[in-house]
Amino acid sequence: MNPPKTDARRHHDPDVRGFASDNYAGAHPEVLAALALANGGHQVAYGEDDYTENLQRIIRSHFGATAEAFPVFNGTGANVVALQAVTDRWGAVICAESAHIHVDEGGAPERMGGLKLLTVPTPDGKLTPELIDRQAYGWEDEHRAMPQVVSITQSTELGTLYTPDEIRAICEHAHAHGMKVHLDGSRIANAAASLNVPMRTFTDAVGVDILSLGGTKNGALFGEAVVVLNQDAVSHMKHLRKLSMQLASKMRFVSVQLEALLAKDLWLRNARHANEMAQRLAEGVRAVHGVEILYPVQANGVFAKLPHDVSERLQKRFRFYFWDEAAGVVRWMCAFDTTEEDVDAFVAALKEETAR
Repeated sequence: MNPPKTDARRHHDPDVRGFASDNYAGAHPEVLAALALANGGHQVAYGEDDYTENLQRIIRSHFGATAEAFPVFNGTGANVVALQAVTDRWGAVICAESAHIHVDEGGAPERMGGLKLLTVPTPDGKLTPELIDRQAYGWEDEHRAMPQVVSITQSTELGTLYTPDEIRAICEHAHAHGMKVHLDGSRIANAAASLNVPMRTFTDAVGVDILSLGGTKNGALFGEAVVVLNQDAVSHMKHLRKLSMQLASKMRFVSVQLEALLAKDLWLRNARHANEMAQRLAEGVRAVHGVEILYPVQANGVFAKLPHDVSERLQKRFRFYFWDEAAGVVRWMCAFDTTEEDVDAFVAALKEETAR
């Protein structure tokens, strides 16, 4: 059968890649193939399809026998739904000052989720029991939002990693205070690849109650999932997902992408490659005079400080973002499709611009 004709045109150069975000990458070919496989014919809508049912089996293989996945459209939606599921209307969430839920979600957890974020400054994007205690108080004070959840990100927004023992300590500390633990795992695959452990080693096995499982940054076209690990910690997840406008009618097309990533090792291959490219990038830029890498490169991001004018000229050749423009801090991200040639060309361009 001949492929259907289309009037669509390509509007970009597929050979151009930058270092702005792993969200800039397209979908992995194996994910696209899975989407085509799931297409055609009719499947029951709103999650009662065969692909979403099979996804539950796969999720349990990664996160334990009681884990349950609720596919959603995007990462902000996953976080908002997950945090609503573990808070009351008067509840608050303790998180790092750099947390995505605080900095990059347009106020959605507070405006749409109806909860309060209690932020804590951290040197490396990571919370500790001691840092949590800066906000973990006042449960009986009706004048203060009640701390009910600790939210951490793995890998963090600064590219750093929690060890399983560090997350265990956070969970034990939070649970001792009657709080639950949410893990924002938009880059959870990169964390597992770097730590060289299964994902459940630093989630279900150490006491995390609920997590946002990333797919888009790992090679999906779109789609994430809320994964409930502690069934006693949540209630009415189906209703919360619908209320939060995160219930996909054709959910099979979200579920089959997560199946393609997680059923075998595509998620791990993609993450390992992105991490390796970040290491190659870090090694290359460390040798460039005037460039300072600010945090350990533990996942697929490199944070560096360099002269502002150099960054501006370099941005005309490769896309990337300032992290803190006033301080001259930039962020360079690698993706599953970043090549060694991409990295080497970027390092060469950086050397040229710093030499000017």
